[in-house]
Amino acid sequence: MGLRAADSPMVRQVKVWSRHSGDKVDIAGVLMGVLRRLHQALPPRRELRALSVGSSSEPQFRILEAACRDGLYLLDIEKAALDVIIDRIERQGSFHAKPIQGDYAALLGSPRAAANFRRDHLNDRPVHLVTLHHSLYYTTRQQWTPILQAIVNELLDRGRGSRGRGRGAHAGAIHAVLMASKSDDIATTTWLYNHFAGKFFGAHNDQDLKSFARELNRTGAMPGTEISCRDSRVYFFTEDFEQFMGVVWMILLHPNVHRFSFDQQREVTEFVYEKLWSKRAPLTQVQDHLVIMNGSAAR
Repeated sequence: MGLRAADSPMVRQVKVWSRHSGDKVDIAGVLMGVLRRLHQALPPRRELRALSVGSSSEPQFRILEAACRDGLYLLDIEKAALDVIIDRIERQGSFHAKPIQGDYAALLGSPRAAANFRRDHLNDRPVHLVTLHHSLYYTTRQQWTPILQAIVNELLDRGRGSRGRGRGAHAGAIHAVLMASKSDDIATTTWLYNHFAGKFFGAHNDQDLKSFARELNRTGAMPGTEISCRDSRVYFFTEDFEQFMGVVWMILLHPNVHRFSFDQQREVTEFVYEKLWSKRAPLTQVQDHLVIMNGSAAR
């Protein structure tokens, strides 16, 4: 069952994680706070626009679909995830939501690429919100600064020269979420990734949003923005071992980033069965929330 789960599509793994963990409720709680600040900063009748990067089939789509009536753009590399959204758009008549298939690292990796993306996919108009919910896993730490700078400078409502809720008010926000980069607890998603990706692929987890936020504040890489980071804790368990292992493979980034061999898959599966699932020990995920506000929303 554990080996079979290694071949399950990511869209199914994400669905199991969403159903049996508190992750999406946790993300939604912080996201609602970001939306509240945007509403406070903008005129009452200003409709929001948003770009969701790499989370197009997840439950927060429903929040964004309702909150961002002036346009919701859903960028994902996986066709199966977008197919779920396309079906929902057609059934519910949510035609302000637009699916876009592509690799965000290439499409948003530089100012020129982001400007082209805005022109080609966003009707050459900025958005008020960009979400990267567990999407930064698929780029290196070195890529984060240029990607986020390109988003701030080319995609977000810039907020140049005016503040408050007046006619000229502008505001934008980025909300990114990642699991914490370090843990000594074998029941955490962080430990599983660091142990097995490190053992088999020499991977070193430097994807630390908290230290990244401190670096951005220290270097002044994004002038005119307010940058903050906080952590939270969520739990995952299911009685179905195959579903449990599907989520483990998602956490280990198999096969999109690390392709575990058959023998490596056996070792991971036996460890998870013996140390966690058979003892009914839930997976714990400590995750960091990075929020970047600009324009009238920045304090």
